[in-house]
Amino acid sequence: QVQLVESGGGLVQPGGSLRLSCAASGSTFSINPMGWYRQAPGKEREFVASITSGGGIVYTDSVKGRFTISRDNAKNTVYLQMNSLKPEDTAVYYCYTNIRVARYWGQGTQVTVSS
Repeated sequence: QVQLVESGGGLVQPGGSLRLSCAASGSTFSINPMGWYRQAPGKEREFVASITSGGGIVYTDSVKGRFTISRDNAKNTVYLQMNSLKPEDTAVYYCYTNIRVARYWGQGTQVTVSS
């Protein structure tokens, strides 16, 4: 059974930083793409960043230059380093992985950027 568990969310002031982690279990994640989406109140879930097993990375435009995605295959963990946070980054952040034709999601972690 595939499980994804996020951690690292919280309350931070504008301009601050947070590091999200997503620990995966139940499959061979080193060969699967992983990434992050987010969902703000009243809005649809949106793509944030992804990373392939070979290290190919994609970011949505709004986070380029501020967020960094990385992965540690030995630990089956994907990270999202978020710097220069803005109030509009406030959302529940979800990690995901694709295994064959299925997509699996974590339970989400709340990130709130506010003074």
